[in-house]
Amino acid sequence: MRDLRIVFMGTPEFAVTTLKYIIEANFNVVGVITAPDRPAGRGRKLQQSAVKEFAVSKDLTVLQPTNLKSPEFLKELENLKPNLQVVVAFRMLPKVVWQLPEFGTFNLHASLLPQYRGAAPINWAIINGETVTGASTFFIDEKIDTGAMILQKETSIEPNENVGSLHDRLMTMGGELVVDTLELIREDKIVTTLQTETGDLKDAPKLTKENTRIDWSLSASRIYNLIRGLNPYPSAWTVIKNGELELNTKLYDTEILLESHTKELGAIIQEDNKLKVAVRDGYIIINEIQLPGKRKMKTKELLNGYQFETEAKVL
Repeated sequence: MRDLRIVFMGTPEFAVTTLKYIIEANFNVVGVITAPDRPAGRGRKLQQSAVKEFAVSKDLTVLQPTNLKSPEFLKELENLKPNLQVVVAFRMLPKVVWQLPEFGTFNLHASLLPQYRGAAPINWAIINGETVTGASTFFIDEKIDTGAMILQKETSIEPNENVGSLHDRLMTMGGELVVDTLELIREDKIVTTLQTETGDLKDAPKLTKENTRIDWSLSASRIYNLIRGLNPYPSAWTVIKNGELELNTKLYDTEILLESHTKELGAIIQEDNKLKVAVRDGYIIINEIQLPGKRKMKTKELLNGYQFETEAKVL
């Protein structure tokens, strides 16, 4: 049985659950690496990462390097004497860092690798209409998300599920998978599998202003999948032309209504306290919306005090 000295690296809430599971399983975490505090909000006050807040509450040693190659940071890391590093939702590591521990550095990724390598695997699985996804642990190498796999676990994606609920399920599953991986490493029972580089491999690139904008020429199901794959964060968006106004608008909860019609593509129809957009094979019904300068609200609530003109449409 190996005596593990673990350094954990992560930043957002997704990583906190894994760190919590590691501690609850009584593994020895000798240090936590996370992002530097950053100004946030109107007052631009320094805000700690979710991982830092949790680590401090558990009296863990926290390092917040701005440069992962700096001699000062590397010396601090070496002084922790880690023999294993666990990475969850952190940035790309230089080789000098990931090759440091005796038992390697492994990463948790929220997809069934080699599918959906990249920054936003949970979003893209839903956007692309997948019915199954999962989580993987793998040893880090020179490239992004390509290293030898240790464990995988899959879960179904429900037809109407959004990225928020899938994120939360994968967050829990990921924590369990990391603990299972640590058990194997502690008992020296690791058997790795090389990732395949053949077949139809889909990527999970960073979400941008361009790839989160709704293309209303697509089918209802593809538009619906994009919206739920970005709900609640970072949200799909469109431009609504309402009279002389062009409104950058975020859409959240929607439904599909498949039926033939003669409406112009992109036309907005307001009826019975409902809002729907004509697409080529039916309508997208908007249940939750955020106009510029307003809070996110139910469509019925918005329509109590806001009027869309007869010629209103999405661009």
